Amino acid sequence: MNPLASRPTLTVQGPPPELDRVLLVANARPLGWISDKIAGIVEGPTPGWWWWAFIPSFLLFVMLVVMVTYLIATGVGVWGLSHPVMWGWAIVNFVWWIGIGHAGTLISAILFLLRQRWRTSINRAAEAMTIFAVMCAGIFPLIHVGRVWYAWWLFPLPNPLGVWPQFRSPLMWDVFAVSTYFTVSVLFWYVGLIPDVAILRDRARTRLRQFVYGLLALGWRGSHRHWSHYEKAYLILAGLATPLVLSVHSTVSLDFSVSQLPGWHTTIFPPYFVAGAIYSGFGMVLMLMLPLRKLLKLEEIITLRHIDVMCKVTLVTGSIVGYSYAMEYFIAWYSGNPYERWTFWHRLFGSYWFGGWAMLAFNVLTPQVFWFKRARRNLVVVFVVSILVNVGMWWERFMIVVGSLYQDFVPGNWGFYKPTWVDVCTYLGTFGLFFTCFLLFVRFLPLIAASEVKGVTPQADPHHPLGGAKRPAALPQRAATTPMQDPNPARPSPANSAAKPYGLLAEFDTTADILRAATQARNAGFTRWDVFTPFPVHGLDKAMGLRPSQVGWFAFLGGAAGYFSGMLMIWYMNAFDYPLVIGGKPMFSPFYSFVPCFELTILLGSFGALLGMLFLNRLPRLYHPLLKHPRFARVTHDKFYLVIETSDAGYEPVETRRLLEAAGSRVIDLVEE
Repeated sequence: MNPLASRPTLTVQGPPPELDRVLLVANARPLGWISDKIAGIVEGPTPGWWWWAFIPSFLLFVMLVVMVTYLIATGVGVWGLSHPVMWGWAIVNFVWWIGIGHAGTLISAILFLLRQRWRTSINRAAEAMTIFAVMCAGIFPLIHVGRVWYAWWLFPLPNPLGVWPQFRSPLMWDVFAVSTYFTVSVLFWYVGLIPDVAILRDRARTRLRQFVYGLLALGWRGSHRHWSHYEKAYLILAGLATPLVLSVHSTVSLDFSVSQLPGWHTTIFPPYFVAGAIYSGFGMVLMLMLPLRKLLKLEEIITLRHIDVMCKVTLVTGSIVGYSYAMEYFIAWYSGNPYERWTFWHRLFGSYWFGGWAMLAFNVLTPQVFWFKRARRNLVVVFVVSILVNVGMWWERFMIVVGSLYQDFVPGNWGFYKPTWVDVCTYLGTFGLFFTCFLLFVRFLPLIAASEVKGVTPQADPHHPLGGAKRPAALPQRAATTPMQDPNPARPSPANSAAKPYGLLAEFDTTADILRAATQARNAGFTRWDVFTPFPVHGLDKAMGLRPSQVGWFAFLGGAAGYFSGMLMIWYMNAFDYPLVIGGKPMFSPFYSFVPCFELTILLGSFGALLGMLFLNRLPRLYHPLLKHPRFARVTHDKFYLVIETSDAGYEPVETRRLLEAAGSRVIDLVEE
């Protein structure tokens, strides 16, 4: 049902030019429709296509478990590893999956900081994709060590031999970078989920769903005081995740570039790897969202404009990757180093010439079709290009790893590297893990950030006509009630009820209405009151007289603790308790210690922001009088509420009710404890 239908007829010629903007939800859909559409994916029966996708994915996942078990029981000799190609498919696939996982953080964090509102329809799926891609990536270095049961020695934990990990190794930087990236990505994803899980909680019809979604929602009520701290925490997480997304693939690139091997020893690797990661990540987002957009009928939420913008980002990052290729070949030629020249010549004309040309064709030439608007609006073309982008990026990783290793300085070591059936099956099994997790996410959690999508609609703007601004006439007001008359006859009046009254709840339809009501409540001198909205309404902070959120201090203290404890930890382990001379390097230096300390700064700073937000919002709180009120459940759907508590010194039943009616509320109800 359209919530706007109950209002007086209003003819809108269109917003003023300064408010005109491209709609991010097609056909001017109301707030309730957005909730119904997104929550309906979870609440409806499981579609047939989901089972056709899930069963093959799960079987591939089972194959991954079998392959990893076989590897651990037999040894890494079952892979196609040979001297000098000692990395092979394991590192190729590790770097490839890590690259795919970068799009989620880019869309959620960097585009959020840049105020790119179009991200709201795709950021949730991209964040989930990030988590599952990093899970797939982490498998390969873990099993590549051979004796997996000793992998915990990579972490700074006490072990029986009394040795500590060496932080002078870039491989240790990888451990901290990838684990921090995964943890922060999960935090970022979960924080964004909280308001949307509350929608599922309020709509749940079974006790199991109410319990599970209620537990995940942590007692979220949509209070604007909650939104104030929430927005600050989300902003800090985005600010911390932005340098993190740049550091992770830069750190991965250092595994290569700090070596002396031709084809790896180049300073362009960090920015080159970051651009390639974003490029492949956007390719995967397009490849996943285009079929889901059609199957779930989300064309009005994921519009052609979203696809158009993602194609443009793919074109830009693909061009950066092409420029990096050109610089690599130019520097190899300009350096005059015969080994460097030979390596890059063989990438195109050596034993793996097909991989080199596939890398150039798919990564540089294919995305150039996005210069044309007709290609960006052709979903078949976009889908095919998104697949080719990821194929090309896999060949790029293969050529970097194998193309620089298979013929080293000793001709007797030369050979042709090829993977074994275990390599291939393990790689295919990671697709099973990825798609199994992603399909479960689509089925049981909100695929799209409903609260964020609502926040970018015209109805969310109190200065827009659809947001309630500039009405030609006031809403019809209900007659004032007498002290003994209850506005909801179905509920017992306070005089006849044994329950203690908690407060008076007033319902409003638009952001402009709730903004005016909050201003009047504050001017009336109330101190124990709050506003509840389905998304953050900007302007309410000033209307309610709220102070700036203090979440930033929690994040600062966490970040400072992470940095200084990291420095102390590395000094103690590598310079004091377990000193070991490696290549004449100093026992301790703040320069090589900076990378893991930076990751710890981001990690503890993120935890500080999250815990600070929960502490200031007094969450989790699994019981609140408002949560049991039947009408209040619409706060996560499409309604706005103002609640004045009976414990307020200025509360008086008749006068308070009249104030709320004068503010424009047509539904006023008493909430019991």
